[in-house]
Amino acid sequence: MKPPTDRGSLALGAYVYAVLAFIIVPLVIVIPMSFSQNDYLAFPPSGFTLKWYAEYFDSRQWRAATWLSVQVALLTALFASVIGTAATYAMIRGRSRLVTAFQILLIGPVIVPHIALAVGLYLFFQTIGLSGTIPGFVLAHTVLTLPFVVFTMAAALGKVDANLEAAAMSCGATRFQAFRLVTLPLVLPSLASSALFAFIISFDEPVVSFFLSGVRQKTLPRRMFEDIEQNLTPVIPAIATLLIVLSILILLGAHVLRSRSVTR
Repeated sequence: MKPPTDRGSLALGAYVYAVLAFIIVPLVIVIPMSFSQNDYLAFPPSGFTLKWYAEYFDSRQWRAATWLSVQVALLTALFASVIGTAATYAMIRGRSRLVTAFQILLIGPVIVPHIALAVGLYLFFQTIGLSGTIPGFVLAHTVLTLPFVVFTMAAALGKVDANLEAAAMSCGATRFQAFRLVTLPLVLPSLASSALFAFIISFDEPVVSFFLSGVRQKTLPRRMFEDIEQNLTPVIPAIATLLIVLSILILLGAHVLRSRSVTR
């Protein structure tokens, strides 16, 4: 006989499916709207057209905002992955009494509301002249993405046996050489995965970018918010659909990289 069904398991399953539906249903609505022939948002859409995608790619303003977001996201991924890996390595291998305080400092951007962080960064960057500049965007987004890099790299470095580095140093290698030649190749897939996470988080970041954007330097999320207020057309769902596809591709790439790191 089959054991009786656990009501708790059924309730948990129903809750999980309800949460998934809550997340997926908006996507199901947004994507068809991007192909609507109407000049306004409507669901269900009428007809089928690709003109809103063409309008996005033909617009100089949209292309400039997208290119700015790409530049910022690439630089953020580079700096966040390097700084986050070094910080995580120091926490995992270090013996300082300040490790706990260091950990709290690194994960602070996850705990602090983004709106509060955005206001603080805006006031600070206005004082030092970084507001509305690419260095300002990169610095702010690096702070926001560091926790995710740290989480990923902590899991990867925690699986690397410290005795491997000790063996390399006993053969004459320095600490840096042992890390570069022994540890780094083992955690490289996780490092690439964390860089992908940092890229997509920076590329899609709306709140801090909204505060730091200037009159000319506007990221894609900031440009989308302005268009929603002034000219709400299916161009917005078209861009949102492209962002959804980009996010899915990056998450799949990160999953593949992390799977390779596990099988090593």
